[in-house]
Amino acid sequence: MKNVLVTGGTGYIGSHTAVELIKSGYGVVIIDNLCNSDPSVIDSIEKITGVRPVFYEADLRNRAAIDNLFRHEKIDSVLHFAGLKAVGESVELPLKYYENNISGTINLLESVAEHGIKKIVFSSSATVYGDPDRVPITEDCSLHPTNPYGMTKMMCEQIMTDMQHAIPDTAVTLLRYFNPIGAHESGLIGEKPNGIPNNLMPRIIRVARGEAEAITVFGRDYPTPDGTGVRDYIHVCDLAEGHVKALENMETGGVRIYNLGTGKGCSVLEIITEFENASGIKIKTLDCPRRSGDIAVCYADPSKACRELGWKANRTLADMCASSWNYAKNY
Repeated sequence: MKNVLVTGGTGYIGSHTAVELIKSGYGVVIIDNLCNSDPSVIDSIEKITGVRPVFYEADLRNRAAIDNLFRHEKIDSVLHFAGLKAVGESVELPLKYYENNISGTINLLESVAEHGIKKIVFSSSATVYGDPDRVPITEDCSLHPTNPYGMTKMMCEQIMTDMQHAIPDTAVTLLRYFNPIGAHESGLIGEKPNGIPNNLMPRIIRVARGEAEAITVFGRDYPTPDGTGVRDYIHVCDLAEGHVKALENMETGGVRIYNLGTGKGCSVLEIITEFENASGIKIKTLDCPRRSGDIAVCYADPSKACRELGWKANRTLADMCASSWNYAKNY
């Protein structure tokens, strides 16, 4: 059995990917500092799959902890999810994001190189494109992030690319994915951020659960059909399956880049309406000015991933909203 190290594996996307890896016959080792997740996720992964992943509670900024893991576990490849991820918070606390995301990645890569691991899949983001040259966005669009979070992703991509050039038999795959929402069909894992959430779906759910009076809609004056921002929302399970496909299709050496999205844009108000249909609950909105760093329209051209990896997103927006609410009712 091939063992995969999943950094940030108790987090939202990492946990769903761990489930898909186990279902596909991989051994899973997770490292996470639990800054935005809960150790009970390990129990949930075991309930879903019947297999308990190996878990190390540690921070990637602690190089000794990473080396200790590699000394005790036989690792064949690495899926790197760990990092801070809130766009708005990154604008307010840029140094925190640069220090955490970049320092942790460098530590991980130094240890990966020292221990001879040759396959790395990186959890990047569509935020690297910034305000895109065109939509749908292809992998050859220019990169100009508009916020520190996106800058950290772009910098980590460059660091991994430079590392690969220095160690040519290393294979690196950069997955630029769009806006994950939804939850596993079991209702046992999903998006459950610590504190006040930044992403759209958790904020909608807070209103649905009566934990907030209204959801703030940041900007009603974008050049879009209803004036709200348009994004490419992808079901987290489709996204997780994309990571497994990327791992299965890794070649010796080289850097490969893929967009993971549906290829369709949905506005904030469309998501809210779809959630209302799925839950039967009316979601009150509160209009506010645009947030710094946000853009009007962002959606993917995922055809390269379909062509080269044999992957495409299959779940609908209704599936995303219904599964999100199903998970929310369980916690």
